[in-house]
Amino acid sequence: MKKITIATRGSKLALWQANHIKDCLQAQYEGLDVELLIIKTTGDKILDVPLAKVGGKGLFVKEIEEAMLNGRADLAVHSMKDVPVELPEGLVVGVNPTREDNTDSLLSVEYGSVDELPEGAKIGTSSLRRRAQLLALRPDLNVLDLRGNVDTRLRKLMEGQYDAIVMATAGVKRLGLSAPKVSPLAPPTFIPAVAQGALGIEYAEDGPMAEFLEFLNCRNSRVTVQAERGFLTGLNGGCQVPIGSHAVLDGDTVALTGCVWNVEGTITIRKEISGPADKAFQLGLDLAQQVLDAGAKEILDELYCDA
Repeated sequence: MKKITIATRGSKLALWQANHIKDCLQAQYEGLDVELLIIKTTGDKILDVPLAKVGGKGLFVKEIEEAMLNGRADLAVHSMKDVPVELPEGLVVGVNPTREDNTDSLLSVEYGSVDELPEGAKIGTSSLRRRAQLLALRPDLNVLDLRGNVDTRLRKLMEGQYDAIVMATAGVKRLGLSAPKVSPLAPPTFIPAVAQGALGIEYAEDGPMAEFLEFLNCRNSRVTVQAERGFLTGLNGGCQVPIGSHAVLDGDTVALTGCVWNVEGTITIRKEISGPADKAFQLGLDLAQQVLDAGAKEILDELYCDA
């Protein structure tokens, strides 16, 4: 193989991720020509509507997957938390490289933690999961929608449009961004999105890519992502609903925490499970059933109905 085309979104973070994989491939295979194909997805085009109201799954991957299916690209690099659990026939996400920090971060000019925020503080986030958890911690907060790429979000914070914003720690780290005050929002208090901080490489199932890319696979990432995505699958969830999950691999055992919240943050349904790493996806499915039985079904039914 002499040339590879990687399909990617055009945001600064997506390009960092695609170029990271490009560098890994060229370090592994001397003389390999790697080209990036930049594609604008539905999620990139609709910036004036909250993501939860756009509806549908795969807002950030559909057009990229079409490029692979029609032969314009050999593979795609995704943020795993954007990838729907159901993939188009013929495509597979078979590789998860080493996972970055999966936590969230609170960024602010003046305030060093959620506790320090003044009453009624304006907090920016586009995520219903983050919104629900913030309100569960501080019901007085004024949580406002915040769209745009990471640079745009940070600029709006620095301009004073928000007292604080919440972003994925992985994106902040990968782009070397910062704010005057940054504090972690981490388990067990604050549960991340399913597969947050993980990359996924998608490609045609019947082609040569699986073997070609196998050197990039990280067992820890693969197992924890499978467990968390099993949980998401069992809930029939997308990335724009208040679902969170956190898996930890210890030897051959994976421990998984799964949560569902109502949008107001007044109801939290949280369960935990552990079991063999080679059954990670099934463990996620089992935990999802426990959460549904505990009342999550009613919350999610209402959300999907509103959408």
